[in-house]
Amino acid sequence: MERDNVKFFLSRSRMAATAAVAACASLLMSAAPAQAATFKVTDNCDVPWISCSFGDLTLTYNSSAYLKSHPGETTGKARFYGNVSNYEGTSQYQGSTLSTYRYVFGDDGYEYPGGYSAPGKGQYVKNNAAAMWNCAPADNYRVYYNSSYAGASQYLRHWNGYEADCPKADLNSTLKNQNASQHFA
Repeated sequence: MERDNVKFFLSRSRMAATAAVAACASLLMSAAPAQAATFKVTDNCDVPWISCSFGDLTLTYNSSAYLKSHPGETTGKARFYGNVSNYEGTSQYQGSTLSTYRYVFGDDGYEYPGGYSAPGKGQYVKNNAAAMWNCAPADNYRVYYNSSYAGASQYLRHWNGYEADCPKADLNSTLKNQNASQHFA
């Protein structure tokens, strides 16, 4: 009799375990899968969760010295407002979708004849900038070697409104093509 009780107990235990596994499997199959979306933008103000006002720092793919020695050429540009902890981009969940915005150089929407595009167009900004322009009327900026505002840095003052052009500077030898973040200065 005891042996029959053991068999009955084991049989019920197996049935309970099987039911538990089936329930877990059905939950996993019915859960909505997480999705991911990646976008490329040339201006961090195009990221929906970033609030911007006027006063962008422009990073350029080529140096000002290169552009002066190659009249008529242009360069890829990317614009950023405010503190940017990582030029690689930014990510945030929107519902069940992880949206990632990667920062790239663009050509200001200008269509060049013959399919030509600005040097650097489509290249990622992080560790690819050679110069910076600050057309912000009140905000000074500092560009950093590392993400999260760390390491060597270079300062660029704001535009005072009376100058003919925005302040521009080639990134120094430490930061040229080795730049990862920016901060108000």
